[in-house]
Amino acid sequence: MTLLPLNPDELLSTTRAVRKRLDFERPVPDELIRECVAMAMQTPSGSNNMTMRFIIVKDEAKRKAIGAVYRECFSQYQAMDGVYIRSIDKGDVEANKQQARSADSADYLGDHMGDAPALVIACNMGGRTEAAGGLGMMASSVMANILPAMWSFMLAARARGLGTAWTTVHLMMEQQVAEILGIPFDTVQQTCLSPLAFTKGTDFKAAVRPDPETIIHWDKW
Repeated sequence: MTLLPLNPDELLSTTRAVRKRLDFERPVPDELIRECVAMAMQTPSGSNNMTMRFIIVKDEAKRKAIGAVYRECFSQYQAMDGVYIRSIDKGDVEANKQQARSADSADYLGDHMGDAPALVIACNMGGRTEAAGGLGMMASSVMANILPAMWSFMLAARARGLGTAWTTVHLMMEQQVAEILGIPFDTVQQTCLSPLAFTKGTDFKAAVRPDPETIIHWDKW
């Protein structure tokens, strides 16, 4: 497929969490998904051990079942004051309006996750973070193989006119999703669930962000 005419900075700055602009009616070809996974496999792997795995869910019954789990988890998330996106006060009128728009979008996906033509669950076979015993280095190593790979998958999807949205709330009920898909829960950890669909239009913009200097610490904290 012809890639969108995006330079590297445009690709990095316009790969947004897409929710309301996902086309639920248009199937996503398997070959495009394979291309995205191929790009994800180019990310670095700790100890040169490729432990990342991608579960692509296209079966309608399984998508609907996962969507129901996601909806239940999302309702719990909505009750978390100070955590739920709509409950966070940005301290600025315009910023709060943007926060409300983001919340509307997240709520929409909460109701429609299972309607996406494909779902992508990023997993890691390197063991569960709980097994790392709380050791920062070990827990980080467990996640380091899959998190960059999933982001590369999303960038590759954007370049092909596909939309994604990084979500983690289903992990409240991770074991139930594992049972739906036959994932060996004790040895394979899910890290992210994303819808995958063609987008309605491809004209996404960079998000408003503060000056980089506000998050840089030069030489010391």
